[in-house]
Amino acid sequence: MTTQPLTQPIPLFPLGTVLFPGGFLPLRIFEVRYLDLIGRCHKLGAPFGVVSLTQGEEVRRAGAEAERFAGIGTMAVIRAFEVPQAGLMQIECEGTQRFRVHASEQQKHGLWIAQVEALPGDIEVAVPDDLLSTADALRRLVDTLEERRLLPGNEQLRLPVQAPFRFDDCGWVANRWCELLPVPAPLKQRLMELDSPLMRLELVSDLLARTGIT
Repeated sequence: MTTQPLTQPIPLFPLGTVLFPGGFLPLRIFEVRYLDLIGRCHKLGAPFGVVSLTQGEEVRRAGAEAERFAGIGTMAVIRAFEVPQAGLMQIECEGTQRFRVHASEQQKHGLWIAQVEALPGDIEVAVPDDLLSTADALRRLVDTLEERRLLPGNEQLRLPVQAPFRFDDCGWVANRWCELLPVPAPLKQRLMELDSPLMRLELVSDLLARTGIT
């Protein structure tokens, strides 16, 4: 399958985490460079790119290492937006399409702009019989979290796994486990970069077995 380079450069948001397609990402925005970015994206209904930091910090500080980030990221679209006070935005984003960075440039005010190439999405692959326990474990976890959310006082909690649920799809199940597992960001990045959703789920299943979750 061929890929198509995007015709316009996109703004990047380097983070200390990895966003997966279909993933849920809440953010609190207070840096000027990102307040401007998110404000424009919300007004235009435009996406931005999330890339995982390999060097540096999310918040710019004097004397900190220069920001460096992975070469593959995920587009994010804003699903919820609010401004609780001046100089602060709270948003909820959804990961959509992966992309590869071809060239990037940091502007004077600190915002990164990049020319990127869209990568194909995961093909739908049914969860094979030997990995059904991994999908079932995720289903049980989601059910448990939903039960807790329905308890008095928890109504405003948001589940880390959002509907629509696709427990029969390798890529979806693998991505949700990747988000939930307490493993280092570089490992999550390598899993996100895999083109095979079946291989990603197999590796996730191995990680779950090692931790005793399944």
